[in-house]
Amino acid sequence: MEQIRTFEALQCAGEKFSAALAAKFEGGEGKRAVILCGGTGCISSNSNEITAKFRKIIEEKGLSDKVTVNQAGCFGFCSQGPFVKIYPEDTLYRLVKEEDVEEIVEKDLINHEVVERLLYVDPATKEKVVKQDDINFYKKQRRIALNNCGKINPEDIREAIGSGAFKGLARALKMTRQEVVDEVLASGIRGRGGAGFPTGRKWMFAMNGGGDKYVVCNGDEGDPGAFMDRSILEGNPLGVIEGMVIAGYAIGAQNGYFYVRAEYPIAVNRLRIAIKQAEEIGLLGDNILGTDFSFRVHIRLGAGAFVCGEETALLNSIEGQRGMPRPRPPFPAVKGLWGKPTVVNNVETLACIPYILREGAAKFAECGTEKSKGTKVFALGGKVNNVGLVEVPMGTTLRELIYDIGGGIPNGKKFKAIQTGGPSGGCLTEKDLDAQIDFDNLVAKGSMMGSGGAIVMDEDNCMVNIAKFYMEFICDESCGKCSPCRIGTKRMLELLTKITDGKGELKDIDELEELSKTIKAGALCALGQTAANPVLSTLTHFRDEYIAHVVDKKCPAKVCKNLMSYVINKDKCIGCGMCAKNCPASCIKRTEYVAPGHKLASFEINSQACVKCGLCMSNCKFGAISKE
Repeated sequence: MEQIRTFEALQCAGEKFSAALAAKFEGGEGKRAVILCGGTGCISSNSNEITAKFRKIIEEKGLSDKVTVNQAGCFGFCSQGPFVKIYPEDTLYRLVKEEDVEEIVEKDLINHEVVERLLYVDPATKEKVVKQDDINFYKKQRRIALNNCGKINPEDIREAIGSGAFKGLARALKMTRQEVVDEVLASGIRGRGGAGFPTGRKWMFAMNGGGDKYVVCNGDEGDPGAFMDRSILEGNPLGVIEGMVIAGYAIGAQNGYFYVRAEYPIAVNRLRIAIKQAEEIGLLGDNILGTDFSFRVHIRLGAGAFVCGEETALLNSIEGQRGMPRPRPPFPAVKGLWGKPTVVNNVETLACIPYILREGAAKFAECGTEKSKGTKVFALGGKVNNVGLVEVPMGTTLRELIYDIGGGIPNGKKFKAIQTGGPSGGCLTEKDLDAQIDFDNLVAKGSMMGSGGAIVMDEDNCMVNIAKFYMEFICDESCGKCSPCRIGTKRMLELLTKITDGKGELKDIDELEELSKTIKAGALCALGQTAANPVLSTLTHFRDEYIAHVVDKKCPAKVCKNLMSYVINKDKCIGCGMCAKNCPASCIKRTEYVAPGHKLASFEINSQACVKCGLCMSNCKFGAISKE
């Protein structure tokens, strides 16, 4: 590929590659395209093998000159992957296996017949849906940060340029640095990493500093169940690189660092490929697009410490020091990496920047609420039918997120709560379902946006156990630098464990509240300051569950092992013995009782010897075993 050294060359390349993309997706010259999901989730379900089989069979049938096969980034609808999409018809097949490939090639690619058994079936109408945009999961989404994810080949810079990459940078380089910062300020974008600080203001502080400066992309998302940043880097790494370069130009930096956790090998590999390709054609390096602006990008891998998601701990890690937070002020925008002014933005924030410069601040700001502009990406998981990655306009309600996009709660169960913001957030309940999603609104209700994790819980979840789970995570991930976090969270975990073990006292609940407030006020960084949020929010909304654990020695959700037992209904038991055969503790024995209408004696469980594994209940085909 030829080097792109001028604005005119970029425009020509964009037109050329855009025409090639249009031919690919619109069936120019009778050609068709097979696009497979290449996100981590689908790759773990054999997407690579499915891709290889498509190429093999297409070659065997002599279709190589008529059909192209590529992988794209995450399609988002993770519970339905692996996905295969056929262009130009825009037919979407889900839950595809290797053994389905030959049928798709034969029926669809050769005979132009839809393979109906692989289409998505709407759970409400039971109708089969052919096109992706007609599926309810996608209807209320708007992709800005996820632009091109699931569409272009993330390892081919030509496809990125053909779909608009670097147009935002080209416009920025024709503006003054102050004009670029003003554009970002006018867009109203706030940091998507959790705190929601106005991005333009952060850039402005760094721009006004002198000497060497740096841009750092925080790709160290560590919230349980979160995979937003990973998917963006896997699906459109050049979009994030472009955002970083624009930030570098705006503040006067010449070097940028991607800090990505090493557990994201696919994202890291695609990022490396994207950086190399951009350097080869002159879109990274010296005198970008013929200007006097030079910028280079580097990658640093994190070892998986949750605290390194905090920007000052992240900077320490890049410098080769232990990942521990620094006292603030001074803030990184004034004194950051190696003591120089540094802008730290997360992956999603930088992914939005090219759109703002390409389409204009007003276009971005028309979406969202008064104080929270644009869209937000969520990793929607837990007890919800449609698990996956979604991007919705700010102001979308929790009800729309959970029921319209998420498809509601599986198995007709009742919605109980949604945890937003991961370990730093809190639980929102049924009374909050019509609350609009934005930074300030969620904080006002006792939770927070966080980086975008959204875990749905139903009536079978114990909220005391949920609080304990998050506190275990926080204790493991605390760096130990400050006493409130190092010691306080440990004491809170001990109290929560005591309560879930059935040994709690009423005074323990009061101690939990007091400790929560102390840690919140005294911890050094955001990890400690928000560590108590899951406890405080569950105490606020589900105090009755805490009291039941302490006073009644019962777990209402029948989750906490020390407060529940498995019981066999002798009248339902037919005496088949499947429960006893699968019991690892050999604590299920046959009785002398034979239920009316049955021939064999029933079984009973020795609750003292039972290890509460649940295998007896899962192996009983007659519903004779229950939890009490």
